[in-house]
Amino acid sequence: MITQSTRRPLSSWKAVFRRCRQAQQQQRITMPFRTMATETTPTQPEAASATPLPPAIALQKPRFHAIKTNNPSKPIRTAFAVYPRVPSARKTCPAALESYHAQQIRRLDRSGARTALFSKTNPDAAKPGDVLQVTTRKGGGEPFAGVCLSIRRAGVDTAILLRNHVSRVPVEMWFKVYSPNVVGVEVVWRRPRRARRARLTYMRKPKHDMGNVDHLVDAWRRTRNVFTTKGKGAGGKGVRGAKR
Repeated sequence: MITQSTRRPLSSWKAVFRRCRQAQQQQRITMPFRTMATETTPTQPEAASATPLPPAIALQKPRFHAIKTNNPSKPIRTAFAVYPRVPSARKTCPAALESYHAQQIRRLDRSGARTALFSKTNPDAAKPGDVLQVTTRKGGGEPFAGVCLSIRRAGVDTAILLRNHVSRVPVEMWFKVYSPNVVGVEVVWRRPRRARRARLTYMRKPKHDMGNVDHLVDAWRRTRNVFTTKGKGAGGKGVRGAKR
């Protein structure tokens, strides 16, 4: 009895599946099979005359890969098709924030000198570890020079962090590169070897701290004012020689 009770449901399910298969075959014979592609294909003339997609988004026709032969008029066509590369969405539809940053940079830096000074592609660009001097127009104070600890590249908000010692007190200041208050940014001294880090925060420790960089700024100013320093240097040497 147990074997019969377990076999009867299986036989009934087999009969149900058999009838379903027969009904599906009959339906395929009487009416054509429709796929999702045929259902979504526009058949009305209004849909066909709709506005076409832009060339960057519209799908392009594939081309078949051809094998080179001695007879160019009859190329050998292979069975697989080569589709063109899909255009980048970043180029076709640029982000609004990036376009705004580019517009502001063109307005604030018309010559492009500041952009080139902190560009990654420029080999002569300023890098972390170099000594930079920033001249500002606000307050009319003296320019601030210090070691560049980090460069924060954020479009129009690009900024640099400079560290120096003023009256034996460590001072760090952030400067916006594209700020209208910044008159100029100059490279005073370049690091002999490239720093391995993008942020030189370890220079805050006494072991690695460069201290005051005024002596580097003075040497850089002497090299700029060549004609003035030559006269002073020559007079100074003459006085020293006379004293000796």
